[in-house]
Order: sequence, then C-alpha cells, then structure tokens
Amino acid sequence: MPIRVAAIGVSHWHALNDAAYLRHLCAMKDVELVGLQDSDTVLVAKRAAEVGNPPVFTDYHEMLKTLRPDFVVALGRHSQMARIAHDLIDAGYPFLMEKPMGLNAKEVDPIAEKAARKNAFVAVPLAQRYAPFAARARELLAAKAFGPLSHIYVRINRPAPPRYAAWDCPWMLDPAEAGGGALRNLGPHGLDMFWHLTGEDAKVTGAQLSSRAHGNAVEDYASVLLRSASGILGTVEVGNTFPRDGTDGEWKLAGRDAILTMKDGVVKLATKDGDKVLPGADLTAPYFAAVRDALDHWQAGKAPSISVHDCARLVRLIDQAYALGKMEPSS
Repeated sequence: MPIRVAAIGVSHWHALNDAAYLRHLCAMKDVELVGLQDSDTVLVAKRAAEVGNPPVFTDYHEMLKTLRPDFVVALGRHSQMARIAHDLIDAGYPFLMEKPMGLNAKEVDPIAEKAARKNAFVAVPLAQRYAPFAARARELLAAKAFGPLSHIYVRINRPAPPRYAAWDCPWMLDPAEAGGGALRNLGPHGLDMFWHLTGEDAKVTGAQLSSRAHGNAVEDYASVLLRSASGILGTVEVGNTFPRDGTDGEWKLAGRDAILTMKDGVVKLATKDGDKVLPGADLTAPYFAAVRDALDHWQAGKAPSISVHDCARLVRLIDQAYALGKMEPSS
C-alpha cells in the first residue's frame, strides 16, 4: 500500500520551489499525495494544479479528519508553524516540518518538549547533512584525517528577496510573520553543520546583521561567530544578495592536518602532501534524500535522524545571534 501523505500550508515557496517537497513526493513510487491545505483558496488550487490536482482544503483540521493520512508534510508561515506542530502532535500524526518551526525558541522549545513527552515522530529536513561535502567530511573525520579540529566556515548567499513575492510568499519580508530574514531562514543549515561535524554544542560569540543591500525590514545578510566548549570556532554567513538564480557559497572544515573545502562546485582536500580534488557537487541541498530518509525512518519504527530537538538547538543559537547583532541602517 502507498504511504498516504497530506501537506499543510502549501503557499510556502518550498512546496514547489527550492526544496520542492510536493514534487519530490509525487516522484516517489510508494507515496500518494492525497491532499493539500492552505488558508489561501487561490494559492492552494494553484499548487494543486502543479501536482496532479489532489483534493484541496482551507482548514487542515478538516483535511486530517476527512483524509486520515498516514504522514503529513507541514509548511506554512513561520508564525503559523508552532500551532500546526502542536496540533499534529496532539492528534498523533507523524510529520516532517520545514524549519524554523516557529518564530523563536519560546515557540519551538515547547514543541520539542511535547514531542519527547509523547514520543512523537517530528522530523526536520536539514538537508545539507545529505550533501556530498558533509558526507565526505564525516568520512575523513572517522579516519581522523584532520587531527584536532580548528574551525568551520559556511557561506550560503542565495538570490534576492524579490523572489519571495514572485513565489507568492511576500510575508518573508515581514518580521512579525517570518521572525527575521536570512538568518532565521538560512542560518539553520550552517549552524547545524557545526553540530553535525563536531558533535559539540556551541555558543554565539558575535553577530552582525544588515539590510543595506535591499532595505527591507528583515536582514538580507548576517554573519555569526560560534565557539564550542573545546575551542572549535565557527563562522556562518547567510544572505539573500546573490544577483541572479544561484548561490554564492563555500564550505570549509579545517584541522591541524587537513582542510576540506567546497567552492564553485569543486571539493578539495589540502594536506601536507598537496591538494586532492574530489568529485564535485553544487550547493543545492538534496531534499529528496531528506524527505525519503524521514519516511523510511518512520516506516521502520525508528526516530527521525534529524528531529525537532535538532531544530530547537539551532533556533536557540539564532535567537542568541539576534540578541547580539544589530541591524545596520539601510540608508
């Protein structure tokens, strides 16, 4: 029998663009997309027309009661996510929810606490963990190729804020709805890589935010400094200032004995013996793999490999960065 999946809050751009959850679900032979929900009647119909016209609903409670799906993919505005998550846990549905799962840690921490208390399946698609750089870095770490780690650097600079309006998500430029800008949206990927590769928690030691490039109410660029208890340093830069469709990005993991980098599609390992160019890859996160992994873990009766607890850790770091950083005036 196919896995019957319903999607909530599909006006979110990731329904069809970038992460493109609905397209990935439709590409899975063992998945049936049984329904879509969004409070915007025009947008939900528009999204449905792109993926075979499954039944549409404006109320997700009604959709769940009517369809009784096996699994839920939850999107929505950041300001809506926490309420949706609580409702899904209370109703007993396993689900995958897009980060950041809420406006701040005050909203996300209670979700993690409830999920733990009820042993709920709550997955979060931090898809950069499935990318070639992370996989190669983990292999080299297991082989102790780096020696003592020194620092991690991540830059993810994506296209300009007007893309959100073009994708029917102008709310991303409203701090009350989005909870911030590039840092709230893209920051989790870089911050999660610090934890994923070091296995250590970190504190934010410095942060800068700017809206200078586009002059919106939310930041279009942010830089965050991290430090773990053992002294590993991290720098995470995220932005929405790339001038076309694409990414200005770079990943680096450095230790005493080796430095692994990925930039411009080239993965390179530098050691005392010289440089070794490894199979390249772009910076587009493999969201198909992230969704598939969540479904496979749920089917096997296992906890998600990336969960609400991971997301909550990152949201707390983002809150620390906002507390330390100050928005530079756009004028």
